[in-house]
Amino acid sequence: MPGVIVIGAGPGIGRSVARRFAREGLPVAAVARTARTAHDTAEAVADLGTRALALTADATEEAGLRAVLDAATAELGPPDVLVYNAALIRPDAPGELPARAHLDAWAVNVGGALTAAGHLLPAMARHGAGTYLVTGGMPEPKPAYTSLSLGKAGLRALVALLDEEYGPAGVHVATVTVAGPVAPGTDFDPDDIAEHYWRLHTQARADWQREVTHGPRPDPH
Repeated sequence: MPGVIVIGAGPGIGRSVARRFAREGLPVAAVARTARTAHDTAEAVADLGTRALALTADATEEAGLRAVLDAATAELGPPDVLVYNAALIRPDAPGELPARAHLDAWAVNVGGALTAAGHLLPAMARHGAGTYLVTGGMPEPKPAYTSLSLGKAGLRALVALLDEEYGPAGVHVATVTVAGPVAPGTDFDPDDIAEHYWRLHTQARADWQREVTHGPRPDPH
């Protein structure tokens, strides 16, 4: 059966999302920048008894990313779900980084998401179904994380554009906005965050959401 492609399938959200979909029996193509990371995630998926592919690509290299998406599709068939989880997370203040560094960050945080969408969403639209989910963040921009704030704002705009373009054809495009640092055993446990991806994928069309935010649990006191 067709499955899910996870771009940025490293430890944390990417691996947890891959395992969450694998628990439902979907094959997974784990795409990461290094072979070791991709292999580790594929192994974690295979442990759940479903098929897993380990694929290597740099999200900023358009030709390489497109080739890997083609390889995943050739092996698993056109995906039901495409997840973009790649990001460049680093602290930097306004004016601290040269323009080239901002462009490099934008290429990871937004450019790769656009490349992946342009490569696979038209086929999903022709089929009349599919889900494209991206990992958002920075619901409020922070000066201490300028490049990331700009990137996540751009990603949110991209999701709005893709939803307008492909939503009417039956493709659900949405972002999971993570409002804090991801770490196991905290309010931002990646396994908890992964539940949002599965819920968005399985939503009835009448209930589609374009953005969900994962924040800290309410204080019971």
